Amino acid sequence: MSNLKNFLFTSESVSEGHPDKVSDRISDMVVDTYLSGDPYSRVACETLTTTNKVILAGEVRGPEIKKDELISKVRECIKDIGYDQDGFTWKEATKIESHLHSQSADIAMGVDSAGNKDEGAGDQGIMFGYACNETDGLMPAPIHYSHKILRLMANDRKSGKLKSIEPDSKSQVTFEYKNGKPEKVKSVVISSQHSPDVNQEQVKELLRPYMINSIPKNFMSDFKEEEFYVNPTGNFVIGGPDGDCGLTGRKIIVDTYGGAAPHGGGAFSGKDPTKVDRSAAYAARYIAKNVVASKISEKCLIQLAYAIGVSKPLSIYVNLFNDDIEKNKFVVERIRENFDLSPRGIREMLNLNKPIYEKTSAYGHFGREPEKDGAFSWENTDKISIFTK
Repeated sequence: MSNLKNFLFTSESVSEGHPDKVSDRISDMVVDTYLSGDPYSRVACETLTTTNKVILAGEVRGPEIKKDELISKVRECIKDIGYDQDGFTWKEATKIESHLHSQSADIAMGVDSAGNKDEGAGDQGIMFGYACNETDGLMPAPIHYSHKILRLMANDRKSGKLKSIEPDSKSQVTFEYKNGKPEKVKSVVISSQHSPDVNQEQVKELLRPYMINSIPKNFMSDFKEEEFYVNPTGNFVIGGPDGDCGLTGRKIIVDTYGGAAPHGGGAFSGKDPTKVDRSAAYAARYIAKNVVASKISEKCLIQLAYAIGVSKPLSIYVNLFNDDIEKNKFVVERIRENFDLSPRGIREMLNLNKPIYEKTSAYGHFGREPEKDGAFSWENTDKISIFTK
């Protein structure tokens, strides 16, 4: 965000049943399947989902995995999300094709380590990491609460508590900022696919508790009813991949900071951790979060830049959103001295060669709780002391 003090800012989230998120889930399942067989597998998997069809394409290097096994796992993903509709189902009516093939030898040559050559980045690119003290998870408030609404809805839908609501949903939360801090919620939008037996007003009342239970009361003190929008176009019966074609990597702002910070442009899902699009973005978030957790700054933005086949970042940029040049220099120096930001260094630092990616595919890659299996290791705040003067 800019240095404006008073403004409105909006972020959106989409549920695991959104067509693009179905594609992300399937692509990350492929990554996890290969990493389960060989932690050094290489995967770049793209998925297309549409009416009763799923197509996988991309490059892999790793254990031999039978096509039927992958197709069976795709069906498991679709079933877990909750799709069993005429136009998209985990059953045989939805046809699944896999066109995965071996990784290019030219790319492999640039990325692999050999002799005295360290492992290089899998591609050129720029990656950003961001943190701020607006929420306990050190995430911007609009995206944090947008995610929370949909997570609670999905939990209750899957348990059977929330009936008549289908998997495809979106949320959007607008905050009013005063003196650079989120002060109150100005509007909330929830759009959700639903069964034909409920109308727009009934859907609104079904979903109202998820707004109330997701956003703290102090932000809702003078919230106006007319600013709560549910399915503004009316009916939303046809949804999911039957309503819109889904593709891997099309929700990169939802995956990150909801537009509150820049994005380098590279998607995460479907990529193994040698791809710096993914791993370096996780490392940048890890560093930024530890900077803010150390209380040296209320906000922190990190940019890393890489060239294909080159192990070290070409540049490290830090913005603490204040005019303290010495403090900024201090943080840059501490990063250079304490973090190995080569592809191998990042993977070892965050322990990324594990099948931990399918669960990252919905509700954001950041602001989550670190898990015992190593998932979301980049959300740990175990490097605070590095930035404490």
